[in-house]
Amino acid sequence: MAKLMFIHMLGYPTHFGQMECLKLIAASGFPEKRIGYLGLTLLLDERQEVLMLVTNSLKQDLNHSNQFIVGLALCALGNICSAEMARDLAPEVERLLQTRDANTKKKAALCSIRIVRKVPDLAENFMGSAASLLKEKHHGVLISVVQLCTELCKASREALEYLRKHSVEGLVRILRDVSNSSYAPEYDIAGITDPFLHIRVLRLMRTLGQGDADCSEHVNDILAQVATKTESNKNAGNAILYECVETIMGIEATSGLRVLAINILGRFLSNRDNNIRYVALNMLMKAMAVDTLAVQRHRVTILECVKDADVSIRKRALELVYLLVNDTNVKPLTKELVDYLQVSDDDFKEDLTAKICSIVEKFSQDKLWYLDQMFKVLTLF
Repeated sequence: MAKLMFIHMLGYPTHFGQMECLKLIAASGFPEKRIGYLGLTLLLDERQEVLMLVTNSLKQDLNHSNQFIVGLALCALGNICSAEMARDLAPEVERLLQTRDANTKKKAALCSIRIVRKVPDLAENFMGSAASLLKEKHHGVLISVVQLCTELCKASREALEYLRKHSVEGLVRILRDVSNSSYAPEYDIAGITDPFLHIRVLRLMRTLGQGDADCSEHVNDILAQVATKTESNKNAGNAILYECVETIMGIEATSGLRVLAINILGRFLSNRDNNIRYVALNMLMKAMAVDTLAVQRHRVTILECVKDADVSIRKRALELVYLLVNDTNVKPLTKELVDYLQVSDDDFKEDLTAKICSIVEKFSQDKLWYLDQMFKVLTLF
């Protein structure tokens, strides 16, 4: 069987050996099952008709007394589960979410995600177990369950409403615990405890709080805590801050919290990392629809980004400056752009000229000023 998998990896057809996988899976020993399930996930996919023959073996292994065999079955099901298999095996997977072993619960949660994606109608079967598992302490279980909750919210409106009522307090507790926890070498990345769990929880909070004022009110305090206490001198901290800003902008947050989020983006614009500055500019463009005044406070920094060496940042900053222009600031902003037009490189001049002309056309009330700016642009272009 191992040789057959090697042949498959070299690109040769191996359909003649598919039944051998089923024979090994049906064996009683762990070594045989392990190689059988590995072959199953490599050689077959959910479109193969022969896959239906393995459903009974999977059901038996999901009920096996050996947790390692249960784990093999869950891994295989999570990779190759079809809609028919999902309907047949969902009760077994749901039961395994309540087992004592943390690794089994983690694998069952990940397998549940696949089932919910294949058959959204089964989402209601998992929402109670998912909400109760948010009380777990094991980070591997938590990150899997949080992702399961996110998928449930996407799959079913009923699950979304249920989780809004029964999971928000648990999510706030998880985020508070990981934010305030002491050094834990198992989860520590650059001095921050489990940033991956931070980010998953923040994304779920965004899903739950979107369009729901009560849910948003419950998470406002913890979002403010994460936004103010997370260090921004490491990539892990910046990732959490970015996700926190996304969440604040996506829910019914208070105006003070939104200003705090926009100020974080303003700090990102001063970062030396081009990627961080680029995503900050993207987020500020979205924030224009939420709080234009708060974004205007960072106008000077945004204008500096128009002069950046990186062409992607220049273009994105120029688009943002265009959105910032209004009747009160049109003249100083236009002057800054025209001054930069004199020294900008040829590749960027075309975009810059188009934006300046558009701004002058849109906001000019003084004909002399309009003609003056147009002459300057024509002279410099």
